[in-house]
Amino acid sequence: MSELSSTQFININTEPETLVKQVLDLVYDAMVEKGYNPVNQIVGYIMSGDPTYITSHKNARSMIMKVERDELVEELLIEYIRTREQEQ
Repeated sequence: MSELSSTQFININTEPETLVKQVLDLVYDAMVEKGYNPVNQIVGYIMSGDPTYITSHKNARSMIMKVERDELVEELLIEYIRTREQEQ
């Protein structure tokens, strides 16, 4: 068991972040077109790993499965931080 007083570091080697953004854009648009709440569905997918949270419309399900879920979380957090910094 690892020591609980130490901080662990994770270094994620990802494809260019534009790919992740493009996938999120495609998935978001496909969800809206089909009448789903994209936030709820994407969160469901990230939390569970179950691809059926994502519609197959516009090949969105296949596209999101090509991106690791931790990469999705990383990109969403980066975008949140950028937006927050711009507001200050």
